[in-house]
Amino acid sequence: MKIKILCSLLVTALMLTAIAQKGTTSSSSLKEEGYKFTPVVELKTTPVKDQAGTGTCWCFATTSFMESELIRTGRGEYDLSEMYIVRNNFVDRMKDNFVKDGNGNVTGGGQGHDWIVEFVSNGIVPDEVYTGLNYGVPNHNHNELNAFMKAVSTVPVQRKKESDQYYSIINSILDIYLGIIPETFTYKGVGYTPKSFSASLHINPDDYVEITSFTLFPFYTRGVVPYPDNWRNYSDYNIPIDDLISIMDYSLTNGYTVDWDGDTSEKGFSNYKGVAIIPEVEKVDQYSVADKAKYGKMSAEERTAEAYKFNRPFPEVKVTQESREEGYDNKTTTDDHGMHITGITKDQNGTKYYITKNSWGTGRNPFGGYLNMSEQYVRAKTVFILVNKNGIPAGIRTKLGI
Repeated sequence: MKIKILCSLLVTALMLTAIAQKGTTSSSSLKEEGYKFTPVVELKTTPVKDQAGTGTCWCFATTSFMESELIRTGRGEYDLSEMYIVRNNFVDRMKDNFVKDGNGNVTGGGQGHDWIVEFVSNGIVPDEVYTGLNYGVPNHNHNELNAFMKAVSTVPVQRKKESDQYYSIINSILDIYLGIIPETFTYKGVGYTPKSFSASLHINPDDYVEITSFTLFPFYTRGVVPYPDNWRNYSDYNIPIDDLISIMDYSLTNGYTVDWDGDTSEKGFSNYKGVAIIPEVEKVDQYSVADKAKYGKMSAEERTAEAYKFNRPFPEVKVTQESREEGYDNKTTTDDHGMHITGITKDQNGTKYYITKNSWGTGRNPFGGYLNMSEQYVRAKTVFILVNKNGIPAGIRTKLGI
């Protein structure tokens, strides 16, 4: 009798353990499923760099973009100097600040076209020739440099005159922090000037165009998007967001990478997790049957918290031209970061993401400095893209007159 009771108790205990384990496994798999990405397009690029304590993401992104262009065209792999471009850009923005009576942008921010302008005007050099690290630290840090440049920029505005001494002071500050620009240098046994080296790369500036998507001015025309970092008042081509996505997809599938500028201040952007999404947390009735089972009983707050854990793919908002425009109008879409898009990938649900090379070094996320931005995130938060015009579909090129 005792044996039967003991056996019965043992069976009950095993059943309860199995049930508990089943529940734990189900809950655990739900929480730990994670994002599983399968690359669709992966284009060659150069190693991830670290902009560190600078606001020069625009230059790191565009330099990387141009380095990929050199790989694509068979010129080889180059490590070009971001700080050479940044240095020359500083001088230009100080001139602009005087013209604007002190209302210019004299810190490090910029956009892709700034790289093109400086490349045309001043050429470029390899990174080993001009590292911009002239102040005794291993990583870039422009906090003090920016403070000095901002302070000095006020003097000619107050005096209503740009003197020769003013530009001598500017260049002295830049020499101290970033280094003296070499008039000539030797690279791989060949002598160059910055202009002759840039000519040897065979980069045609006319091949590159900036494209945006806002209703500030008519589609298929050019106009100025008035963000502070567009201090040159550069005119972008303007197209519907569907066309912008078409350009990105066409470019990437045809071997052309994309220089991206946009907003990374959203909660749905996580460099550490390597994912950027626009989660839908309000309307459960828009989810699939499987999604409803996962999220249907959660409150909106609980769904929001779950989405921002980035533990698994989450249903996303369907971004339209109108909803995208709202982000611009209410200032939740800001021009705060530039990155380099080098491919396309999909998660386990078939959702499309863009493989994105960041410039925050390789140690700040588990993916070597890369992350994946969903199509909906890109639709919502793109300010502009810089692309090779040969990577634009023929129909769109015709409408733009390119």
